[in-house]
Amino acid sequence: MKKFLYILIIVFLVILTVPSGLHGNKNDDGRKEVTLWTLQMSDFSGYMNSVIKDFETENPDIKIRWIDVPFSEGEKRTLASVLSDNPPDLINLNPDFSATLAQKGTLYEIPPENITQFNEGVIESLKYKGKLYSVPWYATSAVTIYNKSLTEKAGIQVPKTYEELRLAALIVKEKTNAYIFLPNITENDTMLRILNKYGINSYENINSAKSAEVFNMFKDLYQKNLIPKESITQTHREALEKYMSGNIVLFQAGANFLNMIKENAPQTYSQTDVAPQLTGELGQNDFSLMNFVIPLRAKNKEEALKFALFLTNKENQLELAKLTNVIVVNKQALEDDFYTGYSGNDLMSKARVISAKQLNKVEPVMKSDRNQKDINNLINGAVQEILLDKEETQTILNRISKDWKSLTD
Repeated sequence: MKKFLYILIIVFLVILTVPSGLHGNKNDDGRKEVTLWTLQMSDFSGYMNSVIKDFETENPDIKIRWIDVPFSEGEKRTLASVLSDNPPDLINLNPDFSATLAQKGTLYEIPPENITQFNEGVIESLKYKGKLYSVPWYATSAVTIYNKSLTEKAGIQVPKTYEELRLAALIVKEKTNAYIFLPNITENDTMLRILNKYGINSYENINSAKSAEVFNMFKDLYQKNLIPKESITQTHREALEKYMSGNIVLFQAGANFLNMIKENAPQTYSQTDVAPQLTGELGQNDFSLMNFVIPLRAKNKEEALKFALFLTNKENQLELAKLTNVIVVNKQALEDDFYTGYSGNDLMSKARVISAKQLNKVEPVMKSDRNQKDINNLINGAVQEILLDKEETQTILNRISKDWKSLTD
């Protein structure tokens, strides 16, 4: 109770710090003013200002007021704004926090007729209780970045599944003295994404035999020293460092990490290639997403939605993708040559094409649930206990199932 009151006080104070009149309904010249909040897009201000100018030219009765918010402040400011009487009209968020706001009844429902331009799997991932409360903006989908010299030395093919990876781990260690990978298994929702690839995605089946099998696969790798001991504490940044130094064979990440490898470890980069991400028994891929939401109390909902759909049309999506290496979510844009072909020596293009293709096989998608961050923490705590052999795997999973259920009741 004290914690809840403390949060309310903080939110109230933030509301008081939002300047009055920040999100006016109409501009001085009579145009409707749509206030847009983005997360850390100032590096691409040229692109944003160009899109805004084009939209205002096509819609002379609407003015866009763009405010870029630091990523670290996005959730706090958004929570304060949606509880106020004058929130921004369009807000860039991640799906987890968007789902939290939808659960609280603070978001405008997107009419179904407005979502036909988007990849169906992406749309499905955003739905809450069968309804859509956000518009997708762009996606990323990890690829397997691997060291060709190490796979050749070990005499293995690049693993396509976690099972193939498990079988190759001992061979890699014996022949190269490197680990096959560092899974950063307790970072954010990493373990939940892996479980989802086996159809494990709820408190009803987290304690199933299949779930225990997946957890025990990683326990076996850990106990036999076939993945680094740091796997239960370190993040993808540390995994990147180990890859660049040649201590692990493969690394799962977005295509943008290729530039970091090229700049910081050119020798490793010269031996680097890319392949599709690891899959489980269902064969689907996972992805990350950024989206837009429209607060229920926004003054210009229809105009905000119109601008969101303009930002995500084929032309604007492709322009953003070419600037940032993100993956578009517009179906027509995904069919563009930019996502269908590459020259043999261009790793960035190859990774981009693989990532885009992976969006065609994403179901069943992992959806955000109520108290998603707490669920992530439950799973991350469970995998640490299991790998460290604190208790029997099934005992831990039975307890986690009950705790997960209590978070969603």
